[in-house]
Amino acid sequence: MEFQYHLPVNLLFGQGTSDRIGEKCAALGRRALIVTGGSSTKRSGLLAKTETLLHENGVSSVLFDRVVPNPLTTTVYEGADLAKSENCDLVVALGGGSSIDVAKGIAFQMVNGGDISEYIFGRKSSDKALPVVAVPTTCGTGSEGNGFAVLTNPETKGKKSLRSSAIIPACSIIDPLLMTTLPKRTLAAVGFDALCHNMEAYLSALSQPITAMQALEGTALAAANLRRVYADPSDLDGWEGLCLASTLGGMVIGVSGVTAPHGLEHPASGLKNNLAHGEGLAALTVAVTRHTLPAGEEKYEVLAKRIGGALSTDIVDEIARLLDEIGLNVRLGDYGITSDDVPWMAESCRKLSVGGLRAHPRFFRQAELEQIYSECL
Repeated sequence: MEFQYHLPVNLLFGQGTSDRIGEKCAALGRRALIVTGGSSTKRSGLLAKTETLLHENGVSSVLFDRVVPNPLTTTVYEGADLAKSENCDLVVALGGGSSIDVAKGIAFQMVNGGDISEYIFGRKSSDKALPVVAVPTTCGTGSEGNGFAVLTNPETKGKKSLRSSAIIPACSIIDPLLMTTLPKRTLAAVGFDALCHNMEAYLSALSQPITAMQALEGTALAAANLRRVYADPSDLDGWEGLCLASTLGGMVIGVSGVTAPHGLEHPASGLKNNLAHGEGLAALTVAVTRHTLPAGEEKYEVLAKRIGGALSTDIVDEIARLLDEIGLNVRLGDYGITSDDVPWMAESCRKLSVGGLRAHPRFFRQAELEQIYSECL
């Protein structure tokens, strides 16, 4: 047995930990760019709370609230320009995975400059970025636990991760109390994303003993606690469990990566910005699993037992049952994707997500990718 595990993530987890945002930021910088979306952190009061806590701890701040779902490389450029003009030395992310990913991209762009796609596609590399403090308000993407930032190029519609140890957050503050007002549709989507991260990292050819243990625990936590909080949003123990599953999911994909479900989803939500990432996974994962099952029966049996089944053949029905319970039975066609889009998505998946396809228990070629997409319309 030989493997390497290196993931320097500083996690502050627990109810009420968001009260320490100012303290943690003050140890890292004196002027913060706060990165968030346009409304949710304002409505919840988290933005005002953060600004106050920063000020009380001697950290000034400037707001960048241009983040949208499926964030763009151009948004990173806008934020980096603002941060540079304001002499920021720290980036604070408030929100879901999109806000955290944009914050990571800005922190990287501030130090490295140039065309960020050069780094996304591995033509250049860097181990330098401004420090990032991540405060997630959704429990699914796990971006607080790794050095990935998923960005879409608006010109090509290509969606791919910037990957660098430099953008692993210097501190991630995971406060389950920030999640409890999530709309049910959003909760379902992000919670299913957390489940997929853990399952895919376990299935991955890059899985190793430490990530396998984390991923299996994350799978069980995600499946059980997503059901709990969807049924009862006042269940704080359930929120803690789901938040832990989300963070574990981010950590394990940071080491073992994702596989085919994410590989097929990224072209879909890159093409259609109205398609939330977790909803895209919901539309695709059952079909991908059904096509994969004969090549991964042993691992699928282990996963099935974590989410309510007993045999490998139960895995498809168990995933479908969960999606039904959380009201997430969706199809790609619901978001305007048509059969005309299938060849482009399959080609984009084959080119941009080849690593995930190769790590999957079964390698899908162009024709089978097109078949899976067609089945999910």
